[in-house]
Amino acid sequence: MDTQQPYRTGRHCVFMLHAHLVFVTKYRGDLFGAEHLDSLEGIFRNVCADFETELVEFNGEGDYVHLLVIYPPKVALSRLVNSLKGVSSRRLKLMHPELVKPAYQKNALWSPSYFAGSVGGAPISWVRQYIEQQARPH
Repeated sequence: MDTQQPYRTGRHCVFMLHAHLVFVTKYRGDLFGAEHLDSLEGIFRNVCADFETELVEFNGEGDYVHLLVIYPPKVALSRLVNSLKGVSSRRLKLMHPELVKPAYQKNALWSPSYFAGSVGGAPISWVRQYIEQQARPH
């Protein structure tokens, strides 16, 4: 996907959907170093490509990561998140065996919860005002 265009097009739609995702490690364990985050970014980019989405920005610290993704309307954000977390957990532990032990008893790298926020477009107050100003027929 080309990030220079403000709007994307599908077969029957025009869209601009951005999501800010935050994943936290299980029990907020401080697990990641720079090499882990580099590996995670590559894994996340591959998963996003499989979903026809784009990872625009990625960063993190020892116990959490932030992702900014652009996704089409046909993608359920919850399915994308489940795949991102599941695939990254499996592949990262294969690439970095030192992470297997800190994944605790259930062998889980990520907390089951996540943050997802919509990003981009006009502020909500502008959208609300625009909708309120529509000429409603009597």
